[in-house]
Amino acid sequence: MRWLWFFLLGLDILGFLYFYIFLKENVKVVLKYKGYDLLMLLLFLPNMHFWTSSLGKGALIFLGIAMFTYALAAPQKRWVTLTIGALIVYHIRPHMFLFLGVGAVAGYITGSERVPLYQKILIYVVFIGGLGVMYDSILAFANLNEDDVIGSFQDFSHLQAGRLSSAGSGLDITSYPLPLKLFTFWFRPLFFDAPGALGLYISFENLFYLLLTWKLIDRDFIPFIIKSSSLVKMSLVTFISSSIALSMVMSNLGIVIRQKSMVMYFLFFVILSFMEYKKKKKISLFQLKKKKMEEQERLSGYTTAAVS
Repeated sequence: MRWLWFFLLGLDILGFLYFYIFLKENVKVVLKYKGYDLLMLLLFLPNMHFWTSSLGKGALIFLGIAMFTYALAAPQKRWVTLTIGALIVYHIRPHMFLFLGVGAVAGYITGSERVPLYQKILIYVVFIGGLGVMYDSILAFANLNEDDVIGSFQDFSHLQAGRLSSAGSGLDITSYPLPLKLFTFWFRPLFFDAPGALGLYISFENLFYLLLTWKLIDRDFIPFIIKSSSLVKMSLVTFISSSIALSMVMSNLGIVIRQKSMVMYFLFFVILSFMEYKKKKKISLFQLKKKKMEEQERLSGYTTAAVS
């Protein structure tokens, strides 16, 4: 059993390495939080490592997601890594592969990079074809009825939520409105509903997530998203779509804590990218202001010399 744990720990470390390279390549400005490197703080949050290296499929699915995300930054050069990551995710969690695919296509088509129209059409056709191939697998995985996908998904959500709520650490959120379900999925437990000592510690991390997410409540966020790269848009779409789906079936805090570790790095990337955007904007405004002041001083000097 010990060798299995070391193997899963190795997969976990490899997955974090892929995410570290992805974040380092695409967030080039060093960002600080309370004087500490924010990227390092996010990568070494203990709760994230605890769940992704535990016994089960968590480490492998996390590695697959990390490989897929890392490879999307340069798919032409990293197509082998992209393929392996996609296959891992697809065979373990077909629905998660669907979220990644939707996010990747949405980001690629709407990103700020200039992409020829034929490439966008090609990507769209490939995605639709892939969705057709894996359609039956997704329906079978979630026990959905092909004749009434939405209705059967709602039934599945209520059934799964009932099972999870009876498994300990129960939390009946089936009657919550969607915004409250998402808040629960992202940021709970929060001290007042923490299940035990571990829950109290996790509450500190959730509070940290909440404080970071609060930085997105900014009038510059929408313009930033509109002008952002395909990777930022891919991360945002993947994070929101997977969060909505998972929050519909999760009513057990233990399962919520475990499952959300698979998707939180997409949110972290959006936050880091937005903070980088704000910092660059602040530097640009400062430089522009400094340049205007220098020009005014120069004109003032010319005027003084002309008078004398």
